[in-house]
Amino acid sequence: MDRILMLMTAQGALGAFDAIFHHEVTERLTWRPGSDAELRVHAIRNFFYFLLFMGFAWAEWHGVWGIALMLLLATEIVVTLIDFVIEDRTRDLPATERVTHTVLAINFGVILAVLLPELWQWAALPTAIVPASHGILSWISTAIGVGALIDAVRDGTRHFAMRKRSRQVTPALGAMLPGRQSILITGGTGFVGTRLAEALADAGHAVTVLTRDPRKGRKFRGRVTLIENLATLGRDTPFDAIVNLAGEPVADARWSEAKRRTILESRLSTTEAVVKFIAKARRKPAVLVSASAVGFYGCDAERSFDETSEGKACFGHKVCGAWENSARAAEQYGVRVVLLRVGLVMGGSGGMLSKLLLPFEMGLGGPMGSGTQWMSWVHLDDLVGLILHAIAVETVAGPMNGTAPEPVRNRDFARALGHALHRPVFLRVPAFVLKLAFGAMAEELMLSGQRVLPKQAEETGYQFLYPTLPEALKEIVG
Repeated sequence: MDRILMLMTAQGALGAFDAIFHHEVTERLTWRPGSDAELRVHAIRNFFYFLLFMGFAWAEWHGVWGIALMLLLATEIVVTLIDFVIEDRTRDLPATERVTHTVLAINFGVILAVLLPELWQWAALPTAIVPASHGILSWISTAIGVGALIDAVRDGTRHFAMRKRSRQVTPALGAMLPGRQSILITGGTGFVGTRLAEALADAGHAVTVLTRDPRKGRKFRGRVTLIENLATLGRDTPFDAIVNLAGEPVADARWSEAKRRTILESRLSTTEAVVKFIAKARRKPAVLVSASAVGFYGCDAERSFDETSEGKACFGHKVCGAWENSARAAEQYGVRVVLLRVGLVMGGSGGMLSKLLLPFEMGLGGPMGSGTQWMSWVHLDDLVGLILHAIAVETVAGPMNGTAPEPVRNRDFARALGHALHRPVFLRVPAFVLKLAFGAMAEELMLSGQRVLPKQAEETGYQFLYPTLPEALKEIVG
């Protein structure tokens, strides 16, 4: 039995790595909309693991109990197969998760090969639960079993929370556009682009998404048209509007020189391709909504910025300035251009907030550095709404800030998130730790900020769904 418990310990360690690194950190399943079915299966499977680890740790299960354990193992295999099907249908697994699942499957096969003969012998004995101890292995198995139970409760709780939220009425964002329009979205499989494409498709609009990775488009299940290159579109392909969101993420790694070039070139190359397509199109789109960022304004601890404000020199200002100038080239073809300067986008399935949910949920959250830096944020649905507002309202042109009307300081954001999660907020991340880990990126994106106000959006009649941070966080974390 010791050999079996050693194999189960390895299985438990791999399972813990998969749950923490992939489900929580990388994929953030417990907060990702649409993952309720996978969470339900995970909760059931983890509860089975709890029973197995606790059972084998301290007892031998003879007679009918041995048969029951064999049935439990067979059921666990079925549940795992169902999990594989759900994962394949709902998300694109990263390579590390596929490898981890393969190793788990192989190790589980070895466990069955060693365990089933033992269970068969137990089943032939008179029915009884015989206490047994295997020293430190029993205690390790107990610890793994308790961890599996905690994970089962967490996944089950999040499953029911998501099911409850899915029955609530979500904003009919796509209905902001009249009639049935044809929209091209670059970067349409990203955090913002996915929500925008879904909202438009749900409202009956024709959506075409440009993506470098068509596998990510499986989430749309045929509701949108996917293309890999704008050059595949002919001159007679008509679009009423183009939304340009494509660009290398800016906050996923240190800003090395190579990373800085990629950030800039990824934005310019896609935008230039969009303008080139507009130039050759026989029927021009009415509007191009091209993303930019509040980084255009630079960093300032006290000053407020609106669309008429000049920017301050920094890397973000350089990138956004070049990006906006590239998009403005479409104006020469009679296209109305809106430059959407996006703030920190709040949502559970991506962006900065999704990376903070786990540490804050564990009670390890707090302000960054001094905590006095401004955070100009916007709820994901409001950002989508602002994009649609920019398309629908012909008087919207030039820079438009994609931020909520009430920016907050970082320390107030930390308190609000802790309150929304019912967790204490008492830890502070020292500035030198962030600088050491992320270099210049930390200085510009984490430890500095800007107070940006959505002047044009409000003056042209946009009504924010979530104008304050507590309202936004309540919707996101439920």
